[in-house]
Amino acid sequence: MLFILMLIMLYPFYYVFIASFNKGSDTLLGGIYLWPRNVTLENYKIFLEDPKWYRAFLVTVARTISGTALGLLLTSLVAYALSHRDLLFSKTYFTVIIFAMYFSGGLIPYYVVLRSIGLLNSFAVYIVPSMLNTFFLLIAISFFREIPGELKESAHIDGAGELKIFFRIILPVSTPVLATMALFMGVGQWNSWLDSAYFVQSENLRTLTFRMMEVINKSNTPLDSIAVANSASATAGVTSFSLQVTAMVISIVPIICVYPFLQKYFVHGIMLGSVKG
Repeated sequence: MLFILMLIMLYPFYYVFIASFNKGSDTLLGGIYLWPRNVTLENYKIFLEDPKWYRAFLVTVARTISGTALGLLLTSLVAYALSHRDLLFSKTYFTVIIFAMYFSGGLIPYYVVLRSIGLLNSFAVYIVPSMLNTFFLLIAISFFREIPGELKESAHIDGAGELKIFFRIILPVSTPVLATMALFMGVGQWNSWLDSAYFVQSENLRTLTFRMMEVINKSNTPLDSIAVANSASATAGVTSFSLQVTAMVISIVPIICVYPFLQKYFVHGIMLGSVKG
């Protein structure tokens, strides 16, 4: 039963993969189940040669790397500060964090805030709002509190400051929770498209997932069938669907390549951060 369930879950991904290597106009005829019927690399060629898709891919890579790194750094710093049990007004801080995690002002107030601080239509709108994640903040606090206090006390005796303790002692022993946070933050940055749709107007700042949603929405319009037919004849059988599945493969492969390196830390980190406290 588990094997059948695995096949049911994996086959859609496999179909997208083989469809990306099949001629787009031939894929529309149906009948492709196990392997490409008309093998071609034209879909990937068109994708990589189109400056719109190529630029969107670079923007997505840039926001994923920078957003994950900065989000991990800021969330860890705040979590380390709040993990001190003798911190003044700690209950007030936790009340604000929990309230912010469960309640939000809504899309329009959020838009007004972004506009007031000058983040609209800029690359920073992808990075700054996500630099502090309240959910992972609580997990990191619980994890940091489980680190023996003797490590910090001995460092204090040797004259180390809080920042030196954080970077030289706390972070090296916090690999499980950091890897877990990095995986979730990276996937969230990679898959995000709403911020590109609502808060960005420049075509140079569009993300890969936004371009994919754009293709999906256009393919649902009645007039698109004519445009697709013209495009297919002009680009050697490449259709909007073949370009869409190609973008899916390119967007999935980096996550699949990164996940195996973080998997061994994943369960350990998420359990330690959420169960103990």
